[in-house]
Formats: sequence, structure tokens, C-alpha cells
Amino acid sequence: MESVSIVIVNFNAGARLADCVTSIVDSGCSAQIIVVDNASEDDSIQRLEAGYCGLENLRIMRNGANLGFARACNIGTKLAACQYILYLNPDCVIDGNTLPALVNGLKKRPDAGMAGGMLINPDGTEQAGGRRAVPTPWRVLVRLTGLYRLKNRYPRIFDDFLQHHEKVPDADMEVEATSGACMMLPRKVISDVGGFDEGYFLHVEDLDLCMRVREKGWKIIFVPGAKVVHLKGVCGRDRPIFVEWHKHWGLMRFYRKFFRHQHPSALMAVVAAGIWAHFLAFAGYLALRNNR
Repeated sequence: MESVSIVIVNFNAGARLADCVTSIVDSGCSAQIIVVDNASEDDSIQRLEAGYCGLENLRIMRNGANLGFARACNIGTKLAACQYILYLNPDCVIDGNTLPALVNGLKKRPDAGMAGGMLINPDGTEQAGGRRAVPTPWRVLVRLTGLYRLKNRYPRIFDDFLQHHEKVPDADMEVEATSGACMMLPRKVISDVGGFDEGYFLHVEDLDLCMRVREKGWKIIFVPGAKVVHLKGVCGRDRPIFVEWHKHWGLMRFYRKFFRHQHPSALMAVVAAGIWAHFLAFAGYLALRNNR
């Protein structure tokens, strides 16, 4: 796997960052590893350096401030030397088949511009995000209102953008979007679409990239054989309101960018109200829990 550069954006991932790099080393794949640190305040970089100070294919880039996920990914991309670039979260653990499966998936499909792995919870169940449809304004409204429960009866009307509840396919399959937790692209595709949109700070930048990859005519594939254990939310667990704010703000940016001219203003207003109502409900829940 000398043809793979792995870009890991770190912010206070603690011991998980070293665990992630250990899984790459133990996989037997001699990939280039690039860790871009967004001014972490914990000992995650120190732990990594203590364990892998002599690893020749490891490069650590320290940013002087938290520049956000998208910008840090683009910094890592500029340091990447290989044909394929994998963006991997520091709270992920791969195995010996993950990188070969992703690379082979892209090689088998000349029209494939992105490949995503199968995200797994620590208990072995499939996690949401690895395979999904684009969360259009209508699909988000269906999800927020619970109408997705009618999908079996009216699949074309109440389609759900989350697909991890469906049967795992036996082979690679085309999807509309995958997760930035484990996302591989050929270098030529990154050059074609222009990398991540740095207007996002945290969350939704992966969906934005998926949209632009598909707009350029490339396909996105889900590779079930590329399994990745994802300990979701490690980097943002100490600042949940901060994370949720940027997630909801990112959704608003996403909809303004891609859908505001395709849907009625009334629908967009309802979706916007639903997004911010969801954020306020989440913030209220946290405040109540903390008070207790």
C-alpha cells in the first residue's frame, strides 16, 4: 500500500490517536501517515511521538490554532505524496484488509472518484454514515418528523437518507455519500474537485465533497470489506454544544449552497426551522442534564 497517504486530523483525541496509528502499522501496509494537529491541548501528540518517534513514514504537522477539519485536511493533502489519499478520523481503527479493499474498489471502477468503508461500532454493529443518501431538504424533513417510519409502505415518498439499517451488500455498491471518518479518493479526483470547502469548520464538509465529486461525474462506492471500528465523537466529547453548533450551521451552509434554487422557499424555511429547533432541543437537554 505504498500508493496510499493517510491524512489524520487530530484535536484532543488522547490515546485514540496512537491507537489509530498503531492499527495502521499493525495492518502491515506501509502507507504514508500524515497527522495534522489542530493545536490540541491534551497529550495526544506527545503519546504518538513517544510510541513512534522513529517511524520514517510518519509526519506530524502542528497548526498554531484550531483551523477546523476541512482546512486541516487540505493541509494534509498538500503533504501527501501518494496516488490515493485516505482521510481517517483519529478515533478509527483499521485492519489488514481495510486499505487494500478501498484501493481495489477504486481500481475496479475507473469511474469511481471516492470510496468509503464500513463503519462499525465497538460492539460490531454497523454505524450510520458509511453508506447514505444525500440528506436533501425533504429527506431531512422526513427524518426530523419521523415520517421515515413509513418508508416500507411509501418508499419513494418517505425515503430515509440513512442506509445502515438495510442488509449489508455482498459486494461494493454505489452510494450517494459516505463519511469523512473514512474516505479515500484518488489524487486526480481531489485535484478535479478542489479538495474540501474550507467554509465549513466541523461536520458536513464530507457531504459537500461528496456532492462535488458526483457533480463532476465521478461515482462514490461503499466497500463493505473495508471495515473500520469508529469510536464516534472522541475529539468533540468535551465540547458538545460547540460541535453541535457547527454541525447545524454546516447543514444550513450545505443547503444554501446546493439546494436553495431547487426547492420552494417555504420548504427551505421549514427545514431551517427544524434544524435550529433540533439544535435548541439538544442544547436544552444538555443544560438540564448538567444541572441534574
